[in-house]
Amino acid sequence: MDARASPATQAQQAAQPSSANQEVNRDEIVQWIVDLRDPVKREQALLELSKKRDSVPELPVWLWHSFGTMAALLQEIIAIYPSIMPANLTAAQSNRVCNALALMQCVASHKETRGPFLKAHIPLYLYPFLHTTKTSRSFEYLRLTSLGVIGALVKTDEKEVITFLLSTEIIPLCLRIMEQGTELSKTVATFILQKILLDDTGLNYICQTYERFSHVAMILGKMVLKLAREPSIRLLKHVIRCYSRMSDNPRAQQALRQCLPDQLKDGTFKEFFDQDKSTANWLRILMENLGIELPAHMVQAEAALSVCR
Repeated sequence: MDARASPATQAQQAAQPSSANQEVNRDEIVQWIVDLRDPVKREQALLELSKKRDSVPELPVWLWHSFGTMAALLQEIIAIYPSIMPANLTAAQSNRVCNALALMQCVASHKETRGPFLKAHIPLYLYPFLHTTKTSRSFEYLRLTSLGVIGALVKTDEKEVITFLLSTEIIPLCLRIMEQGTELSKTVATFILQKILLDDTGLNYICQTYERFSHVAMILGKMVLKLAREPSIRLLKHVIRCYSRMSDNPRAQQALRQCLPDQLKDGTFKEFFDQDKSTANWLRILMENLGIELPAHMVQAEAALSVCR
């Protein structure tokens, strides 16, 4: 997922002279887009455009509407399919295709290009990368960047995005990464699942059958057990948000009462909840929905707060 520019970077950009330098930059960017159609120049163009993608608001529109550009990006993706099965992807190949994926992510993020991007079913071309299980850095980078494209889509909370994703295999793919991936990949995959659950259609889809619900609950339970041994604040936050949202579904409540990990009901994560009141509140909602007593430390915190009111 894209990081926002730091205050220092923003200040530096604001201090740059406007017209002349910007015109040169626009000309360069247009030329790099043209260069994407040339197989000889494409690799350098991908690198340069991916570095500039956060500083050119119009870039997604230019990429989408310029002749042959999306076809060139798809060529980059399809070209490495033979290298992922059998798994012999090199670092150079991974870096190159991830630059193409970074440009796709900015297209997926833009309100004008997101709809056509979905209608063209372009995210499906990324799914072979999410199927990979090799743990080398090249493959992990590829999976993470691919997840970033899907994450950019769900971040907008648009129903058409969720409807599209539910028609694909994104949920089992995310669940496998949540179980087996690195911390960062797990975090992005769990964020995607969380966003699907926050949509009513997504929540109903997952809770519609016991098989779907139990698969999600099993993976979340395994994650909690592992987080008790290897804590990650940002990952735990998304896991609890998923549980909390599932508890809004009446069909899921009874099953969750039976399978909710003890670590969420005792003081295992007390230190974390003391630091993050927002996530503690989602846990409180989860417990209330399930009719489970709050952990003692949270009850004590509630009592202390009530004295101050």
